[in-house]
Amino acid sequence: MFFILPFRTSIRPRRTPYVNYGLIILNFVIFAASMTYVVIPQTGERVLVLRSWAQIMKLTPVHPEVWQFVTYAFLHGNYMHIIGNMFFLYVFGRNVNDKLGNIGYLSFYLAGAVFSGLGHSLLSSTPVIGASGAVAAVTGAYLVLYPKTLITVFYWFFYIIDTADFLALYFIALKLILWDNVIERGMADVAYDAHLWGYATGMLSMLAMLALGLLRSDTFDLWAMLKHRYRRYRYQSVVAKGYDPFNAMGKKKVKAREVKKKDFSSDKAEHINGLRRDVSKRVSEKNISAAANTYLELIKLDAEYIPNRQNLLDIANQLASENYHTEAAAAYEKFISNYESYEYLEQVQLMLGLIYARYLDKNDQAVQHLETALKKLSDVSQVKMCKEELEKLKK
Repeated sequence: MFFILPFRTSIRPRRTPYVNYGLIILNFVIFAASMTYVVIPQTGERVLVLRSWAQIMKLTPVHPEVWQFVTYAFLHGNYMHIIGNMFFLYVFGRNVNDKLGNIGYLSFYLAGAVFSGLGHSLLSSTPVIGASGAVAAVTGAYLVLYPKTLITVFYWFFYIIDTADFLALYFIALKLILWDNVIERGMADVAYDAHLWGYATGMLSMLAMLALGLLRSDTFDLWAMLKHRYRRYRYQSVVAKGYDPFNAMGKKKVKAREVKKKDFSSDKAEHINGLRRDVSKRVSEKNISAAANTYLELIKLDAEYIPNRQNLLDIANQLASENYHTEAAAAYEKFISNYESYEYLEQVQLMLGLIYARYLDKNDQAVQHLETALKKLSDVSQVKMCKEELEKLKK
């Protein structure tokens, strides 16, 4: 006997996922309204069936009505059917709802139902009901958006009952998609093709939105992982052809052009404004090192200067990479103070905590920032790093 059930993820939504909760409630309400018990005369057995008015809401692939591509996803055949679907929607839907927003998530969920219904209709003539296809789309979206998070599963293997953690990328791709819907297609009344179309809809739509910039990408989603792999491949290909990245200029020497500095002492305000413009210009040119140097010069004259959010974060990261630890810490502190609503603030707090702990010997400040970051971190490696650093500090 082997049973496995995912029941928790390592990331929590930052905002209440109202639409996800509303969809779960609506599904249960429709289930209660659309189902009734009938008694089979021959055996006297009571069987749960759809009421007559709900029959037209099923998706009938032979002669489908347009509305059926949505309504079928709100019908369920029995208690296990709806409980299973809604449980998976609760586990994976909350964070997708948080990422897409309420309107975007509702639109995506309904689109998942439509496309999984279309997939089923193309490959089968059997009527179908259930939210499985839409839930599969949500789960596929979770795989793309949060591939490095942990999924905690409950398993029962003969006499062994325990829990275990798996990376979302592998658990969803290998267990939920490949094993459950490709290898083990053993149940006659399960619309496996609808599930697969749902997963494909969720994954491809999220990848497209990330690639087109319609959805903010970060360093931990699947699109960022694919881009990173591609850059590594390109780099290795170039190096294999004889390119030396540490001697790219060869023997050619470039003489630096001397620039005569202007005297701004007579007009300090103009000088400060010029430095501010220079910081923005250098960042826009992707010359972050020059921007960081200009920033350090600028704050000596104007300590209250606050670049825009992305510029300040880029500069702080550059200072940290160049081992200007004191200056980097000050820039990160300024960022945290002025941009509290930043979506990935916990990563900034993690970086600041590590700098305080490892380079500036400010253990109290380090613990404060690391503990704050740990509450919201979702990446497995970052959580591990944060915990290990806290353990060192508290010994």
